[in-house]
Amino acid sequence: MTSTKLFLTGVFSILLSVIITAQKKDSYMGKVDSIIISASPIAFNGVVLIAQKGKIQYLKSNGYKDFEKKISLKTDDQFEIMSNSKQMTAVLILQAAEQGKLNLHTPIRKYLPSLTQTWADTVTIHHLLNHTHGITNPEKPAAFKAGSQFKYGNLSYMMLGEILKNTTGKSFAELANTLFKKLRMNKTFVYNTKNNQSLVPGYMNKNNRFEKVKETFLNDKIASAAGIISTVQDLAKWDQALFKGKLLSPEFQKLMLTPSTQSQHNVFGKESMGFGYNVRFIKEAGLDYFAVTGLGDGFTCLNTYFPSTDTTLIILENQMPENSEYWSGKEAAIKNVIIKAIATH
Repeated sequence: MTSTKLFLTGVFSILLSVIITAQKKDSYMGKVDSIIISASPIAFNGVVLIAQKGKIQYLKSNGYKDFEKKISLKTDDQFEIMSNSKQMTAVLILQAAEQGKLNLHTPIRKYLPSLTQTWADTVTIHHLLNHTHGITNPEKPAAFKAGSQFKYGNLSYMMLGEILKNTTGKSFAELANTLFKKLRMNKTFVYNTKNNQSLVPGYMNKNNRFEKVKETFLNDKIASAAGIISTVQDLAKWDQALFKGKLLSPEFQKLMLTPSTQSQHNVFGKESMGFGYNVRFIKEAGLDYFAVTGLGDGFTCLNTYFPSTDTTLIILENQMPENSEYWSGKEAAIKNVIIKAIATH
């Protein structure tokens, strides 16, 4: 074969690869489009971002920021991210541990001396981080022995916010907002009543009739469990920082990204899978990936990261279905499209 033919063959192979990649991209984009514009079985009202290797591949909004005034959502609108907030609190705790300000395996009475129950002498920060603490009420006995069971909730991360304040001398809001500024997450902040900025209101979806949530349950106390406001673009920056090892030393990065208990979530199937410091470890369709979810106050959130292709999928909705049968349904459908696209790549 002549050098000219070899050259042309090489060019053709490259062009063919580009065309196939573009077709696959168009294919999954079209499928995601159809999911977010369909009102069946329930309408989608939010923003979807797909990024690969730090570059945005797909970014679209659908629906309304304000239903009464018919103000459409924009792709950089700010949403309550609910339990996605816990992952950021976990990072702040691990950074404090790196600095020697606290120990993950020391009983929490040391950091919260006002606690009166005996479980304060056995429950550690580790147990608070992975929801295996058994605490249902600070004034009542534990429901189970620390480390023996998993029970998800906001209380432990509210306590972690207090521990951060007691060990660093700074409030959770100060610590978190400083971290966001460092990461150039310029539209991300900790909720407070005086600083709503352009926060999108939450809605309850009642058979595709949307009713605005009149009073948010967010306050300073719950901030470290569910009180962060962000955008899909800023959360993509978060994923790049967290999963590329820019937030923690290798030792603490390993702790963050190692499952230490098991948990089941319907978005990822009926089986229990690994759960760590507010990171889910999912195995699905031959893929291993990380995930975090959020639901409440009229909001639905999903953040998934696929390390094999350095792909991030982030979905933020300012609606929450009243019927639990539909909770995170659109999120699961979009996630399944992305998994199929990656698995067949």
